[in-house]
Amino acid sequence: MKVKRALISVSDKTGIIEFAQSLELFGVEILSTGGTAKALKDAGLKVTDVSEVTGFPEMMDGRVKTLHPKIHGALLALRRNEEHINQLKKHNIIPIDMVVVNLYPFAKTIAKSDVTLEETIENIDIGGPSMLRSASKNFEDVVVVVNPNKYKEIISELKTNNCEISYNTKRELMVEAFEHTAAYDTMIYNHFSKLFKKDDAKFPKILDVKFEKVQDLRYGENPHQLAAFYKYKELNISEPCISSAVQLHGKELSFNNILDANSSIEIIKEFDMPAATIIKHTNPCGTACADNIDEAYRRAYDADSLSAFGGIITLNRKLSKKIAEHISSKFIEIIIAPDYDTDALEILQKKKDIRILKIAGLESKSKTVLGFDIKKVVGGVLVQDRDVMDIDISSLKVVTKKTPTKAELEDLFFAWKVVKHVKSNAIVVAKNKQTLGIGAGQMNRVGSVKIACEQAGDKAKGSCLASDGLFPKADNIEVAAKFSITSIIQPGGAKEDENVISMADKHNIAMVFTGMRHFKH
Repeated sequence: MKVKRALISVSDKTGIIEFAQSLELFGVEILSTGGTAKALKDAGLKVTDVSEVTGFPEMMDGRVKTLHPKIHGALLALRRNEEHINQLKKHNIIPIDMVVVNLYPFAKTIAKSDVTLEETIENIDIGGPSMLRSASKNFEDVVVVVNPNKYKEIISELKTNNCEISYNTKRELMVEAFEHTAAYDTMIYNHFSKLFKKDDAKFPKILDVKFEKVQDLRYGENPHQLAAFYKYKELNISEPCISSAVQLHGKELSFNNILDANSSIEIIKEFDMPAATIIKHTNPCGTACADNIDEAYRRAYDADSLSAFGGIITLNRKLSKKIAEHISSKFIEIIIAPDYDTDALEILQKKKDIRILKIAGLESKSKTVLGFDIKKVVGGVLVQDRDVMDIDISSLKVVTKKTPTKAELEDLFFAWKVVKHVKSNAIVVAKNKQTLGIGAGQMNRVGSVKIACEQAGDKAKGSCLASDGLFPKADNIEVAAKFSITSIIQPGGAKEDENVISMADKHNIAMVFTGMRHFKH
């Protein structure tokens, strides 16, 4: 069936003038409402107001425009049903063959800091979703369009097929329309469930979160697993993150690349001063801060150059030619930075497969967006706050006879920021704002202490040690003492705290408690 009559009512007017002009060239009659009708008329198009069709003016400040049998009957009538066609004729209803609708900008409205409840409510679209649902229910007879990016494709098909749209295209457009309305309703529900929730009801009774597919991936964690990458559909993501990355060069990201890149980005967001980190299997193998980014990178790489092979490098300053020259002779999977020197980019792009990502906003300690951390389990999800709570150096509680020096406190604070991003049980040995040894994911804490200290080796002398969780026994301190660790930061709160503190005093080790732990599973 040819498209003879189209109803256009859009909030996002991107490309709508050109689309309507093309429809007019095909002889399609255009119906419209409100601001859309005005925009089309101002562009010189012949437009029939919906009020002329319904016999009723737009009323109640535009709340009621298209909610009428002459609109929904025109959309829902089955063209191959003789009774439906007879009823259309009896009530003087002319079929509508295409609906072009996208909805009131609810997301942009609620994103405004000064938005009122009245403004929020007035940006809940009623007529638009109703028309989309009617048209989608009758998709075999009605073309339903919600995505401006599809305008050119639709015009091309109309031109090729003598003003008709194929069944397969109509089916795809129907699915996209239902996706559009489902996401819209979810956004409204989520907003008001948070706005009007009880003081003790932080987590909603029904967690309904929408994700939009960014890309299919070659495979998942392993080649036999299919995979795809999705990002939050509703949120205007202002925080620097993997979802906002721009890829400048290299192969497409893999499942594991994205996981590792996320871990790398979250570490680098902890620091204001020039910093670099290198990630393998979501754990840092080297992290360092310095007065300039070249030095920070060198120290991060030197922290564990063996593990850096095939790793992900993330910087919080523009990547320089000097760094690029060093990387050019190494096997690195991904480089992430807020920007790149032109000559540095030229050097790196000579490596065919290396992925180069640019993420704006990494230059300073990120103001993270509060939200949920969601972890999938079979049959459900676990939901918690994101672990973004910070501490101040001045809030650390010295529990030993020895008090850390200023330099030791700064190193303890640095190590504490890093250990937060290491899989538990986690231990970080560091000095001069450089990691020297990292123990991750062990089943007992003393095992992680041994791994971190042994990795640091002779460099451990005079360094600090951070633990993401409390020390259950004093044996952890004994191991640290053997490697001449001079200061320790840990949450505290164990039954054996007195023995742990006594062991630290015995070996003249300064120890501070944070009162906070950072388990990461």
